[in-house]
Amino acid sequence: MKISVITATYNRDKTIERAIKSVKNQDYPNVELVVVDGASVDDTISKVESLIGINDIFVTEKDYGIYDALNKGIGLSSGDVIGFLHSDDIYFDNQILSKVANFFSDDSIDVVYGDACFFRDDNIDKIIRVYRSDELSIKNLSRGKMPAHTAMFFKKDVYRKYGLFKTGYVIAADYEFLCRVAKNGNLKTKYLPEQFVKMQIGGVSTGGISNTITLNKEVLRACAENGIYTNILMIMSKYASKILQFIRA
Repeated sequence: MKISVITATYNRDKTIERAIKSVKNQDYPNVELVVVDGASVDDTISKVESLIGINDIFVTEKDYGIYDALNKGIGLSSGDVIGFLHSDDIYFDNQILSKVANFFSDDSIDVVYGDACFFRDDNIDKIIRVYRSDELSIKNLSRGKMPAHTAMFFKKDVYRKYGLFKTGYVIAADYEFLCRVAKNGNLKTKYLPEQFVKMQIGGVSTGGISNTITLNKEVLRACAENGIYTNILMIMSKYASKILQFIRA
């Protein structure tokens, strides 16, 4: 079974090396790295070129945002299973993809997901927040809750059946995709209660009040487009549980 890991990047020369090395250090042997760069103007391209393998894929060209880049990556990938690792993030340890592959040995499984944690700046060993992935269900989606996206792995056939990310979304196209498959599909999922990914605080979904407002507007939109009932009070209720996720500042 081949696992494709897709990384979208733009001007991330300070972090792209650690993300790629995190993939390269996995002990699972059959991994394809797909890096989609948005025509970076810093040293990102040269750093990717120095680390990319002969069986990996690297493209650099202008795109229309992160979800357009991820869609390109899905189209370019040849893996049976697809995961995403953002250019600021790393896998929690070098056994993550082996654990994922083990669950996909059951051919009936469509989705495998775990948890995530957050660090600040370059201090990857100082975890300031843990994120327990909520069950992928319509009930949780209606309350603004979803599994951590970079801790999710899908069979590629799921994208063939249900389509790609909608590039009209700025922050929540992954959320809309989950609404789409949860509402219209009957996917068999497997949750592993372990941290899969270390994520750097300050990404688009954790980048301040303006992004939070945009995110919640897009969550409401995603639910409406997929016939999932919700309202702003239901969406805001998720923040009570999020407060408990912070373990130290």
